[in-house]
Amino acid sequence: MNLRRQLLLVSLLTLVLPWAGCQFVRETESALRAQQQDMLDNTAQAIADSLSQFPDEFLASQESGAVGGEQLFAHPLAGEPLLDGYYDDWSIGRDALREMRGIDGPIRFALGVYGQQLWCYIEVPDDTVIYRGGGPGVAAAADRVEFVSAAADGGETRFVLAAEAPGSIVAQRFTAGAAGDEQRLAAYWQDTPRGYQLEARIPRQLLAAALGIVVTNTDDRLRTGTRSSSYGGTRPGRLVTPSPLLASVLSGYAQRGLRLMVTDTRGWRLADAGSLHGGDAGSAAPNGWLRLAYGALLGPDEGAKLAAPDPSGLERQPYIVSALGGTAASGWFRSAQTGRAVAAVARPVWSGNVQTGVLVLQQGTDAILSLTNEALARLMSFTLIATLLVAGVLLGYASWMSHRIRRLSNAARHAVDSERVSTALPSGGAGDEVGDLSRSFSSVLKQLGDYNDYLKSLASKLSHELRTPLTIVRSSLENLDHEPLSGDAVTYTSRARDGVDRLQKILNAMSEASRVEEMIGHADSERFDLRRVLDSTIAAYADAWPARRFVFDCALDAAFMRGAPELVIQMLDKLIDNAIEFSTHGDELRITLARGDGVFELTVDNPGPPLPAKMRSQLFDSMISVRSGGGREHLGLGLFIARLIAEGHRGSIQAENTDGGVRLIARLAVH
Repeated sequence: MNLRRQLLLVSLLTLVLPWAGCQFVRETESALRAQQQDMLDNTAQAIADSLSQFPDEFLASQESGAVGGEQLFAHPLAGEPLLDGYYDDWSIGRDALREMRGIDGPIRFALGVYGQQLWCYIEVPDDTVIYRGGGPGVAAAADRVEFVSAAADGGETRFVLAAEAPGSIVAQRFTAGAAGDEQRLAAYWQDTPRGYQLEARIPRQLLAAALGIVVTNTDDRLRTGTRSSSYGGTRPGRLVTPSPLLASVLSGYAQRGLRLMVTDTRGWRLADAGSLHGGDAGSAAPNGWLRLAYGALLGPDEGAKLAAPDPSGLERQPYIVSALGGTAASGWFRSAQTGRAVAAVARPVWSGNVQTGVLVLQQGTDAILSLTNEALARLMSFTLIATLLVAGVLLGYASWMSHRIRRLSNAARHAVDSERVSTALPSGGAGDEVGDLSRSFSSVLKQLGDYNDYLKSLASKLSHELRTPLTIVRSSLENLDHEPLSGDAVTYTSRARDGVDRLQKILNAMSEASRVEEMIGHADSERFDLRRVLDSTIAAYADAWPARRFVFDCALDAAFMRGAPELVIQMLDKLIDNAIEFSTHGDELRITLARGDGVFELTVDNPGPPLPAKMRSQLFDSMISVRSGGGREHLGLGLFIARLIAEGHRGSIQAENTDGGVRLIARLAVH
């Protein structure tokens, strides 16, 4: 991980500041919300005591005399719908629709109350709609909807709606021992691509305490079809309708930003008043990205699981369920419209020793901090801006520091890789740690450069310093030849003369590199055919080393280039000499000449042991050799001279291992 990423990660620590601020706001909000819930609970207790004087309004929906199955709930309607078989003019949302099982899909329905009329809307999926035929009493073999009304004494009345065609329907009324049309019940049948929709208006005086819905689906006029019922068993459950009296009482306690609800002991909502939106009228909801940021910093809260009034009319939120069990409870949630926190309490309503219902109070927390509070928004904005600013500054500083270090690293790498060691490094005059590092590198590079210069001049110095004493030794040995010597002295003199000859060859090899450098600097450049030069030279190699097989491979008719042909021949001599040393009797040495991109590639392949990996980059340096004896003097200058000649012709030279041998590649510039 580079320096910029490290400092960027360090800059993220500044996020601790907004997190700590949000935690403080959250703790403060929790304390104030708890205080508000206590106040709201006291208010709920007072209102619940006042509601205890209306036990009949609560118990009306709970009398068990006619209850035989699931109860139906009729929502209060804000206006009278148009009787046309459509739901779009109902004042309650589609989430209020309940479902019951049908043979072609779920049947959805809803009940509503407006004035003294009960409204019903039903969506029935039906692959094949069968209409009733003409005449009375022929509805049994048709698709139909029945309203089953049961009284406390066990009496039952059925209102059957079966259409002869889409449009208005005349209901048939069936009671014990009597049947006939019911003109007071109005209904409208509307066909749909998936089945049909039915909308009905029933005067409440026609209905008893219990009500159920039965849908019959048939595909054959000769069969009665399959019944789908809103209740289980043989009798329907009690119809739960809102209580106008309780609604009137609650409206007297309604305040701005306060919502009140009353349920019976099963959780059915009997009345509600007030709204949470009144208290939020002067404040705007937060932006979506702000709400996401707040949620990420503050984390989820268990109060978010609580919801607004249940669209089905049956309140089953956890804190309300607790109150239905006789224990007061509280909770809080976020308003879906504004995002503000909403405190909620639920209190059981008692009439004497009997629990008759539950009172629910919900109030917006305008007086306390919440996610849309302006102070929290400012805190978030300021701290996020500060975090971004700090991160930007640290990133800029890291980029500047990284640039300085990278420049120093590149300069040090190039100083070591270059022909001459350079001690001028960037940031050398800076007073910080990078400047100290640059000066330390410069000091090390200066010592390395001095040592490198010493090594480069060592060969010429030794050649110069040893030449005079070697001449003295040689002349002394020659003088001894004119003196009478014993047999042993002659042997020793001969050995000394051989040693002098070897020393002379070593000195000549050491001074050859210096002479080549001078020749490269003063050589006259001419245009010559490299192929012709190689043809004659390789033929001479074949005569000089008949124990080796030389193969020259070149697809070029001519290879004209500018340079010094005698130096190129000397470079090839060193390459061939190296190949001879590492090959054996009868081996094939292959010399290849090819044209590259602006260069001629001269390749010498010879069998032999592979080059050590660590020696490939040093093989062409001065005084480096991988030969192991053999009776000849190997100072590691041959390939060094070849490199000097190749670089003198604006080229390069390299070595690589091949299958069963070594390949030396020299590249020479064409122009």
